[in-house]
Amino acid sequence: MRPLMKPTVSLFLALAGWPLLGVSGSLAAQPLPPIDRHALVTRHNPVLRRFDPDNPLSVGNGNFAFTADVTGLQTFAAAFDNTTPLGTLSQWAWHSFPNPDGWSMEKFHFKDFDVFGRMVSYDDEPGNRQTPEIKWLRENPHRLHLGRIAFILTKSDGGPVLTNDLGGVEQTLDLWSGVLRSRFTLQGQPVETLTICHPDLDMLAVRVVSPLLKDGRVRIELHFPYGTGATTTADWSKPGAHRTVMQLTTSNSAAFTRTLDQDSYYVSARWTPGASLAEAAPHQFILTSSPAADALELVCAFAPKPISAPLPDFAQTQAAAAAHWKDFWTGGGAIDLSLSKDPRWEELERRIVLSQYLTAIQCAGGYPPQETGLTYNTWEGKFHLEMHWWHSAHFALWGRLPLLERSLGYYQAILPRAREIAARQGYAGARWPKMTGPAGYDSPSSVGPFLIWQQPHPIFYAELCYRVRADRATLEKFNEVVTQTADFMASYPVWQAASNRYVLGPVLQGSQEIFPKDHTLNPTFELTYWRWGLEAAQKWRQRLGLPREPKWDQVLTNLSTPALEDNKYLFTETATGTYSPEKKWVKDHPSVTAAFGLLPGEGIDPQTMRRTLRWILDNWNWPDTWGWDYPMLAMCAARLGEPEVAVDALFLDTPKNHYGINGHVYQRPGLTIYLPANGGLLYATAMMAAGWDGAPAKPAPGFPGNGQWVVRSEGLRPAP
Repeated sequence: MRPLMKPTVSLFLALAGWPLLGVSGSLAAQPLPPIDRHALVTRHNPVLRRFDPDNPLSVGNGNFAFTADVTGLQTFAAAFDNTTPLGTLSQWAWHSFPNPDGWSMEKFHFKDFDVFGRMVSYDDEPGNRQTPEIKWLRENPHRLHLGRIAFILTKSDGGPVLTNDLGGVEQTLDLWSGVLRSRFTLQGQPVETLTICHPDLDMLAVRVVSPLLKDGRVRIELHFPYGTGATTTADWSKPGAHRTVMQLTTSNSAAFTRTLDQDSYYVSARWTPGASLAEAAPHQFILTSSPAADALELVCAFAPKPISAPLPDFAQTQAAAAAHWKDFWTGGGAIDLSLSKDPRWEELERRIVLSQYLTAIQCAGGYPPQETGLTYNTWEGKFHLEMHWWHSAHFALWGRLPLLERSLGYYQAILPRAREIAARQGYAGARWPKMTGPAGYDSPSSVGPFLIWQQPHPIFYAELCYRVRADRATLEKFNEVVTQTADFMASYPVWQAASNRYVLGPVLQGSQEIFPKDHTLNPTFELTYWRWGLEAAQKWRQRLGLPREPKWDQVLTNLSTPALEDNKYLFTETATGTYSPEKKWVKDHPSVTAAFGLLPGEGIDPQTMRRTLRWILDNWNWPDTWGWDYPMLAMCAARLGEPEVAVDALFLDTPKNHYGINGHVYQRPGLTIYLPANGGLLYATAMMAAGWDGAPAKPAPGFPGNGQWVVRSEGLRPAP
């Protein structure tokens, strides 16, 4: 495979407007063979042949995930604390530290900002300084590590095993069946492990086979930590701060009650008859095989309430997982690039397949996901609602709408909280928080509360659902969320009499977060999203047989248009000098391109955006970007009729655009995986393969028609 191209001017010659050929060149008119989905998926099974702290592999079901090292368990977890910490996380498991001062957002001292003569309160973090109150409010609740399941490995002389003692390492994640197969040798003796997540229960199933089980040199540990919002998601230094009570329910099963301050959860375990479980230390339990057995099975389930039903055994879990993953891979969309001549086809296809798996296990639960999913904590495990689109919108295009719908009930659940935010600030409708947790409280920050580009997202999700279901039940289900969102959006812009228009901001933090919130006016992407969202809300009313809302139309008619400089779109109206030789704003997200990429671009002139995109590609500070920026650029190029550039954008050789063996995308220390990049890639490639509203009427309109790409796709839906 050729080296990835660097972002130079020569890379983007296609922007000159060369004529396009039909997709697949000479093959375009020939019938293509159907996709062999098993071959498509399994040729990208991740394989590790050494101990690799940068590429741990995970199993999960969308609401629960377990991340392992090459032993198949979390045996050497400490080696991952500074790379990708190994977690056992769920959507429901959260913990809060004691709160003797009674801090809450209801009692928070909000700061008033002058918005065209009206004072509006925000939960600001002045000067990025965290008071004890702000620190507590930001880090509580935090997502909780449910418990480490690890091997205790012992050498023949009784000494502990280190990573360098492992030989013959070979670990394969079988994507088709959801099985993590791990093999290694210890002093010449084999150890083989199968690790599986149940598709419907928050349960891990493990089977280990080794002659070392008989003499106790391979045992399994269950170890429960205290909570923390740190990236490790676990605090092992405070055994006295929490309680674990074990009850042996039979000779080969046990129930655990876990209590951490005011929070609790429950664990149930079942193992091979003849093996024994004993408490080794507070919160630590060790499972030892029968001396006559060279195989040991363990199933371990976690739940917010006591578990009364019998647990499925290992074989039942394996069968359930195999059926689940077969349905997943055969039931949704697929893109096969294997007939292509471009040498990059295999890497792009690998990224697409692994991203489908990762978002299915990490981003398809009952809450919007955090940016590191169910692997470890960032931002105390809270989720960012402006990023929900990048995590999960793609499910609708890939024929997996229910995986998106799982998390959409969250907006209905926190609607009262969103209305409280809007009312406190003097707005109508519902203003959605940014960095939040299950209860929907915003987190104090100098940036987050001032963002607005998450506001139209619920309308976009509702529209994606309606495009699939097209029924009145969907219209009624989302109508209140759509209406309350649009009411806020119509009340937020300020009428500027001097220029006879509505404006967005200030105070406003743009999606390109480098602009001062006190002086930012009319970001191009946000303006375009406002226009799209209000018009989509009007269409929602009309589908229900309701008249258009006059206030929404008033804003639509008089909303500012994106500002220009040098015949290109300014990132914000107040970012003058953007195209000067100093290039002072060429970092963070080039989100101006989302106005004609993520969005169909109401009010955007394609030729002006073409000039804007060309300049960005030639001048941007690529190390200072994020993983979703590249699919954003690709979507813009595709809508502009520049498919060569769209593919090249996906392959920009930058520090934030490399996909590891496990499919994750590194961003920086502490953020070593970044799932918005995976979700963004899936949305962009589905759009490039299946098209979008108004796309050219040809196969795969977002891929080059230069004879180098043969795109076979199934089960995809076009983007709005």
